[in-house]
Amino acid sequence: MFRSFLKYTVRQLIRQKGFTAINILGLTVGLASCILIGLFITDELSYDTFHTRAARIVRVTMDYGSSGHTSAAAVTGTKVGPQLKRTFPDIREYVRTVGFTRTVSYGDKHIKENEFLYADSSFLSVFTFPLLMGDPHALSYPHTLMITESAALKYFGTAGAIGKVLRLDYTTDYTVAGVLKDPPGNSQIQFDFVAPFTDLPAAAREDWFSANYYTYLLLNNQKSEAGLEQQINTYMRTPAVRAEAELKGNDYLYYHLEPLTRVHLYSSLEGLEPNGSITSIYILLAIGVLILVIACFNYTNLTIAQSANRTGEIGIRKVLGAARGQLFTQFAGESLLLTLVALVLAIVLSLQLLPLFNQLTGKHLQSNDILQARPLLSILGAALVIGFLAGAYPAILLSGTRLITILRSGFRLAGGNTTLRQTLIVAQFVISLFLIISTVVILQQMHYIRNKDLGYDRDHVLVIPINYHDLSQYNALKTSMAALPGVRQITGSSSVPTSVGWMDMLSADDGNGPLRFPVNCIPSDLGFVKTMNMQLLAGADLTPSDLPANRPLDAQNQQTLSFIINETTAKKIGWTPGQAIGKTIVRYGQSGVVRGVVKDFHFASMHQPIGPLLIYADTTQLQCFLLRIGGGQLPALIDALQTTWKRYIPVRPLEYHFLDEDFNKLYITEQRTATIFTLFASLAIVLACLGLFGLAAISTVQRTKEIGIRKVLGASLLNICLLIGNSFLRMVFLAILIASPLAWIAARKWLEGFAYRIPVHAWIFPMAGVGVVLLAFLTVSFHALRAAAMNPARSLKTE
Repeated sequence: MFRSFLKYTVRQLIRQKGFTAINILGLTVGLASCILIGLFITDELSYDTFHTRAARIVRVTMDYGSSGHTSAAAVTGTKVGPQLKRTFPDIREYVRTVGFTRTVSYGDKHIKENEFLYADSSFLSVFTFPLLMGDPHALSYPHTLMITESAALKYFGTAGAIGKVLRLDYTTDYTVAGVLKDPPGNSQIQFDFVAPFTDLPAAAREDWFSANYYTYLLLNNQKSEAGLEQQINTYMRTPAVRAEAELKGNDYLYYHLEPLTRVHLYSSLEGLEPNGSITSIYILLAIGVLILVIACFNYTNLTIAQSANRTGEIGIRKVLGAARGQLFTQFAGESLLLTLVALVLAIVLSLQLLPLFNQLTGKHLQSNDILQARPLLSILGAALVIGFLAGAYPAILLSGTRLITILRSGFRLAGGNTTLRQTLIVAQFVISLFLIISTVVILQQMHYIRNKDLGYDRDHVLVIPINYHDLSQYNALKTSMAALPGVRQITGSSSVPTSVGWMDMLSADDGNGPLRFPVNCIPSDLGFVKTMNMQLLAGADLTPSDLPANRPLDAQNQQTLSFIINETTAKKIGWTPGQAIGKTIVRYGQSGVVRGVVKDFHFASMHQPIGPLLIYADTTQLQCFLLRIGGGQLPALIDALQTTWKRYIPVRPLEYHFLDEDFNKLYITEQRTATIFTLFASLAIVLACLGLFGLAAISTVQRTKEIGIRKVLGASLLNICLLIGNSFLRMVFLAILIASPLAWIAARKWLEGFAYRIPVHAWIFPMAGVGVVLLAFLTVSFHALRAAAMNPARSLKTE
């Protein structure tokens, strides 16, 4: 019985090769898209859930400011973890972490390692990173290292790593005391090396500020989180703590507890690794569902439209006694079989596209993520449901056809059936237009970001990282590099202009009394403003007398600093740029005079508004050279820089990158979103046109004789194309009217995540509409032209 059913079903599908191919292609693409998107979403939602105690781990973030001027940060001072544990019994343990770039040496290997972490000795007590060998308490001892399995293989091969000595930054020896399993890709804490937090100079004293460290707490009970946050902030308002934290007047310092498993998708604050976005998850989920809906609508539409060709079959089977249930089973079975074929092809296609998808999304998904039993069963179950739903209505419609109707006039798609078919076509193009308009807005915003005036020139700027061991050679190295052909300007800075992480408290008198608020700081060498092509609005640049060794002393025998502030700082205090010059401000207890006001520039992502900023001369805090170079002969310049570097710092090779690379990293999530949107929006419109192609073919066949008569009566090719395409184009125009307001709302919502954004231009909507109308017209015209080119005698010969 089943065998004959299967043979009959296969025969029917083969008999209708063209439409079977269209249906299989549409369902294959739809299912493959959903598989890949599902893998991405599953991975994003699983971040940090692998930790055994994940439900009880929180990250501490802080809000601090004064008189309404608030700043938020994911990093805290060194005192936060220890003091909170001492004070609140609900806290079982804490871990402070911070990441650095270190040069690791072993024998003749000298490798720059970007995933170098410092962490407290409780690291493995809080987080679940399996120890493969070695001492679980290794981080309790100075100058010990825990390394990952991959790092052990890279440096030591198959030889044992325990007890081996690695040298950091060519100066300090560390002993490998433990080997950890590589952290999974869905961990926001990524590392290759972990060193004791107590090896950092900052760990020697506990400080509420100097916020550069990520602090995690392990709670005794998950339920204590909300109440604990309130208790902590009540504690922070006590006079003793305020005095210890040097909080005055309206100053405040509050802490928030973020559940570890929500940080990656829900936190707006930066972390050790780039965050994801729950909004992006919703968007991708919607895209996957919409593409699959289009594929299902195609199948339903084509099956209904083609049903007229099967009226004879249905009539004969009813005459022979076939019950409605048997007919329903036959047609639903065809749908399920076709879906299963598409599913197999979709899995194969997904496996082939996985490397490209990983490249586009920055993921590390593997074929096992698809081929394991659980995901395969989930995919199979979803496919069967989709196949049944896509084929259910056509099966009900066909099996319910009355025999008397077939015998009288044959099956015709009219009335409600035509309305349903038109509704499905409109829905397909609404989805396609929505995705196209959204994609255009995203691409426009990315173009705006790439081309917006940042307040400085990021092009042709070479960044050369340095560490505190190199500072003794800083001046000699700077002088030698400045003399090289191709180097136009050179300076040093504590950070690159794209990402300023140093924050302090600023005090000033706005004429109504003291004013305090958080401020971003850039300790730099002379020439920072000039090298970055920043615009001074008032005052002058820093001079040699502003360097630490040359600063004048005030009446209390304290050095007087000179500051360059940005426009935002002046506005917060209530000064114009001209009024700010010569005014006194205090940064973290150090008094200084405003020497210049620089035009606002973007020193963080455009998701955030430009905040207050100070630039001051301090060559003891430098972490990189910034070189503005000429446009030509770059290889020769790099060779000259390497030779110069080796002369002064022979133990470490020159490392460099371009400033625009740092800029691009700020928007890697948005760039990936734009790429994914472009890809799947294109797929959606292709699938919609594919369905339209099939429907136009059916419509053309059904109207062959009408076309022949019209040609005999003198109709032109254009008349024939309009005859076939008119009804389809009306549906596309209706889709434009529905999709435009929906896309406008979605685009506005997405753009709200940027402090600096484009308006949603009105021209986008007609442009997208015209593009879709042209595609639809061309799709329909293919069949219309073929029908119009046919000899009328041939189309009328059966009349």
